[in-house]
Amino acid sequence: MNSYGKNFRITLFGESHGPFIGVVIDGITPGIELSEEDFSLDLHRRKKGDFPDLENGITARQEEDIPIFASGLLNGVTTGAPLAILFENRHQNPADYSSFKSHPRPSREDFAASSKFKGFNDIRGGGMFSGRMTVAIVAAGVVAKKALQHSGLNIKFKANLASIAEEKDPGKWKDIICSAKAEGDSVGGTVQCLAEGVPAGKGAPFFDSIESQIAHLAFSIPGVKGIRFGDPASSLKGSEFNDAIIDRNGTTATNHSGGINGGISNGNPIVFTLDIRPAASIAKPQKTFNFETGTMEELRIGGRHDACIALRIPVIAEAIAAIVLADNSI
Repeated sequence: MNSYGKNFRITLFGESHGPFIGVVIDGITPGIELSEEDFSLDLHRRKKGDFPDLENGITARQEEDIPIFASGLLNGVTTGAPLAILFENRHQNPADYSSFKSHPRPSREDFAASSKFKGFNDIRGGGMFSGRMTVAIVAAGVVAKKALQHSGLNIKFKANLASIAEEKDPGKWKDIICSAKAEGDSVGGTVQCLAEGVPAGKGAPFFDSIESQIAHLAFSIPGVKGIRFGDPASSLKGSEFNDAIIDRNGTTATNHSGGINGGISNGNPIVFTLDIRPAASIAKPQKTFNFETGTMEELRIGGRHDACIALRIPVIAEAIAAIVLADNSI
């Protein structure tokens, strides 16, 4: 489904090459000041990434991404009604995708989605599966951050690229991306997100654990293939991984657990790392099955594609963390 949340509930709508994409937010607190400018920084980060010298790794599709407030906002203040935010789609090349119903791209949703939706799904630009949809997630994250502030919580979110193609040295990332792009290929990466100032007691055991909720939204981000909370644990002993409590506030000497115990925030920073796959749509020719001819054939994918989709993910990681914490706090 396209909805998430109980108290701060979001519903995504639209498709990559439709007229609009957007999000409806229900449960939004009335009286929150909200303007177009509140969205500009995070939407720019999603579009360009956080490293200007690595922008050549991002697709050339550049939309204006100006939020249109269709409901729930009056005189720059939320009314308490569902807040609907729309973004126009203008920079489209639908012809680039017409052949993928019969000759689906490797590791893309073309075949699986056609099977689920009986061939009626909009395949243009990936339709509802496109990374374009993350504009709506980022917009919801902006509102979630504002809602948390309005409720009196001073939570700071910061996500960064941790590696590209397993390389942790940022000085080498540009060469890695340029090399992959020159070959018509792509590379993956990892993104680490930090949420500081989260009070202890958020979340629940078992199915509504903070880990479960963040992971739920993490896998809505196209390209995310894995998530880890805190530090790698399987190779450590209990005495090495355990976080000793050092004061009455629950502050710990280390934070190997990533700020969560028993599915509940413990007052220390929540830390999680996302594993981002290489973009599946690449210019490099690939052999894959053609359902029209019944044979394996070479597939050449035109259009505009990211050489490293991980570049866009940090601000989206912040958005999902904010949405989950808003749903647990307001």
